[in-house]
Amino acid sequence: MLSLAHNTRIFLHLPAAYLRQSFDGLGGLVRSAFGKDPLDGSWFLFFNRRRDRVKVLYWDRDGLALWYKRLEAGTFESLRAVGDAVTREIDVTQLTLLLSGVTLDSAQRRKRFARAG
Repeated sequence: MLSLAHNTRIFLHLPAAYLRQSFDGLGGLVRSAFGKDPLDGSWFLFFNRRRDRVKVLYWDRDGLALWYKRLEAGTFESLRAVGDAVTREIDVTQLTLLLSGVTLDSAQRRKRFARAG
């Protein structure tokens, strides 16, 4: 399983991506679709059309890294866009639930303290 800090920013590319792309192709997609630098420490997730595969592109201290998962059965949840956006930001907990097969809309969060700003 992946391990990451709770302050890591995680972005999803909502339309289906061509997963035969590797570092350079997905890095270009990060720049064009997300408008971000793939070297900024954020994680970028891409799903295939059938939603049974996911690739994660991220900067790992000294180089880009790819993490790839193929489901043997079932699919990943298809998340909805907010407005006309083709990307969406999620947090570490939501990523864990998404990769575990839990529907994010059905998961309920308990009230917690959060600092303003």
